[in-house]
Amino acid sequence: MKSYRSTTAHLTLSAFFVALIAVLAQIAVILPFSPVPVTGQVIGVLLTGALLPRRAALLTIISYLLLGAAGMPVFSMARGGFHMLTGPSGGYLLGFLPAVLIMSILLRNKPQPSLLQLVTAMIPALGLIYLVGALQLGLLMQFNIKQAFLAGVAPFILFDLAKILISAPLSRQVNKSLRAGKLDLFLNR
Repeated sequence: MKSYRSTTAHLTLSAFFVALIAVLAQIAVILPFSPVPVTGQVIGVLLTGALLPRRAALLTIISYLLLGAAGMPVFSMARGGFHMLTGPSGGYLLGFLPAVLIMSILLRNKPQPSLLQLVTAMIPALGLIYLVGALQLGLLMQFNIKQAFLAGVAPFILFDLAKILISAPLSRQVNKSLRAGKLDLFLNR
């Protein structure tokens, strides 16, 4: 019975985090020199990777991407459709998968990670989002490495470091609150 409750809890949390990422994606600022907007969805992705066990985190991101690919308006500026995943900013969306995977690996066996452990898991996760995103952006826009970096990474670094500074303490506080309320079965890694 515990396995059923744990599975139900993880599915419920996955649905919550899909919705959170979709809502945060609507906080978007268009940059005139880049086809990639600045969005809040990275905060949701970092929280997903920090708080959910690996399978639940991956399920969350896969569900989010599938909903968007199916046409649901869950991507930035209420957009959806498969073309969003194959377009210039699609690599950043696809980069969410390896991002939560690396976070889950780095935070494995750390039921109450420190702030430093969270930040050191979030930085490579962000790097993977940049890597996959800049590769796809460069290929589609026929940019060289420098152009892809200047258009798809450099303008976002300060924004995304700020998102880490928000996400790390927030995930730590949520983790503490869930544990204090004896709801930590949702978070077991």
